[in-house]
Amino acid sequence: MKVLRTPDSCFADLPDYPFAPTYLEVTDADGTPLRIHAVDEGPKDAAPVLLMHGEPSWSFLYRHMIPGLANRGHRVVAPDLVGFGRSDKLGEQTDYTYERHVKWMSDWLVAKDLTGITLFCQDWGGLIGLRLVTAFPERFARLVIANTGLPIGTGRTDAFQAWLDFSQSVPVLPVGEIVNMGTLRELSAAEKAAYDAPYPEEGFKAGARRFPALVPITPEHPSVAENKAAWKVLEAFDRPVLTAFSDGDPVSKGGERIFQERVPGAKGQPHLIVQGGGHFLQEDKPAELVEIIDGFIRKTV
Repeated sequence: MKVLRTPDSCFADLPDYPFAPTYLEVTDADGTPLRIHAVDEGPKDAAPVLLMHGEPSWSFLYRHMIPGLANRGHRVVAPDLVGFGRSDKLGEQTDYTYERHVKWMSDWLVAKDLTGITLFCQDWGGLIGLRLVTAFPERFARLVIANTGLPIGTGRTDAFQAWLDFSQSVPVLPVGEIVNMGTLRELSAAEKAAYDAPYPEEGFKAGARRFPALVPITPEHPSVAENKAAWKVLEAFDRPVLTAFSDGDPVSKGGERIFQERVPGAKGQPHLIVQGGGHFLQEDKPAELVEIIDGFIRKTV
């Protein structure tokens, strides 16, 4: 695999993102070493809140949530998936698969040795994060699930099909503008530039290009069997599970119901719809999400 690494200079002077980088190296099955970046803030002896981002964002998405959670005494860990943010990127789309993403982040989680985790996941942060839960259920204390799913080849929404068509055909993938289109507030020019920062050239975006095509929306897609097996584990997961989908995301609208109905830990929890949030509700409602996560932890300790 051809590995690309975004120069550190690309991440200079990002707005509201003062966090020191931390890195761990994992090794792909073919022997290729890959460096994974994560923000790691707050007291290291506290139980971790794991913030998982999706497509085409990176840990910058959580910049307004990390301090609020850390100030409430939580250890806050926000990794960049391979292909995103300050993590290494691969030069070819074909080098990215769903199962490779899961394995890379599984190896990272084990190396990081996180336990007692509260997971907050959105978009591909759920598709990968929930697979981590089902691979290592003993490491997770509770889940907060937002604007995501764990698809098993049963189709797609019109909104997702439009996104898939756009992402696979647009000559230049406008990452900052894509995030802006998924928020209800208007991002500043500096914020949009920060989402573009990991990609000094179009070739660095192979992972961002590939993600939409990897979502297992048809029975023929790879990872359908693996996700079906993961659902079997979720259907036995009885630790607390809260859904906090937003009201302004056409891609995931209604997706909270399957978790509420099928995951034992979701029974009787105070599920909510976050009002005034788009697909990237972390941008629209960060303070509210901090209160939701912190409050859920305190109620379920």
